[in-house]
Amino acid sequence: MRLRYTGATYLRTLALMTGEVSPEGVELEYEAGQPNALFRRTFAGDCAEASELSASNTIIGRARGDQRFAVLPVFPSRVFRHNTIYVNVDAGIERPEDLRGKRVGVPQYCQSANIWVRGFLQHDYGVTPESIRWVRLREEMLPDCLPAGVDITQAPPGSSLSNMLEAGELDALISLEKPACLDAGSPHVRRLFPDYAQAEAEYYRRTGHFPIMHLVILRRDVYEADRSLARRFYDAFVGAKERSYAADHHTSHLVSNFPLHVAYMEQSQALFGNDPFPYGVAQNRHTLEALMQYLYEQGFTDRVLTMDELIVPELLDT
Repeated sequence: MRLRYTGATYLRTLALMTGEVSPEGVELEYEAGQPNALFRRTFAGDCAEASELSASNTIIGRARGDQRFAVLPVFPSRVFRHNTIYVNVDAGIERPEDLRGKRVGVPQYCQSANIWVRGFLQHDYGVTPESIRWVRLREEMLPDCLPAGVDITQAPPGSSLSNMLEAGELDALISLEKPACLDAGSPHVRRLFPDYAQAEAEYYRRTGHFPIMHLVILRRDVYEADRSLARRFYDAFVGAKERSYAADHHTSHLVSNFPLHVAYMEQSQALFGNDPFPYGVAQNRHTLEALMQYLYEQGFTDRVLTMDELIVPELLDT
């Protein structure tokens, strides 16, 4: 059986890309690309047999009755997001609480990353989404998904959020990529959390959340034609990830581009244990339920979804 998978490139999925690991009985064609573009294609209807997909948008779609995707508890992308908040130094923002009433730019309002940022701003600092004036650069992946009661305006066509932040047209910016103005050494912009690594480690110790950004789906017709594919795909992703972990632990040569890789690896292992990117329901229930709670609190869904509503039944025992 030849099936196509679309997703980003990770060390955790490299063995799937090279064909060293494949779901049992499947010849997998791995189409690598930029996540946002791949996700928009998939939600628009151009969906491969299997795909990496935005966690937040998938959950919102499911809450609205979208059954096109069978969701596997595989999470190829997880990222802490304290590092993504940038402020204009003249905006009077010294603490997260100072974001109230400010103009904050986002590429998209409904991105998983921004759900997590608004989640910790609300739960850790009492800053609700309604207390911020949001400026959005792009349209969302799903139609009509913006919540009521939130001040969201569209940035002017052709705008650069980085330029707007540097010029003071934005007080703050949540950006997954470092703004060009900061890379260029602008004295007008800095991070809200200067020691973001410490803030993110403390957040993990306190909450247990390594924020989930993306998950993996099978197209519904493919899944229904052979439900054993869910387990076979899950096992293949686990196998590929385990190969990447084994490569990480080679100290005779470095698999990453970080000269201090060995020290970073040992520090990460001390904090996250031997499986820093866990798959399955048991080890991720707490974090998935938090994401579903945040989506409800932020007005994207009319209820908090249950795990049974999200994950395929064949993998609820993982």
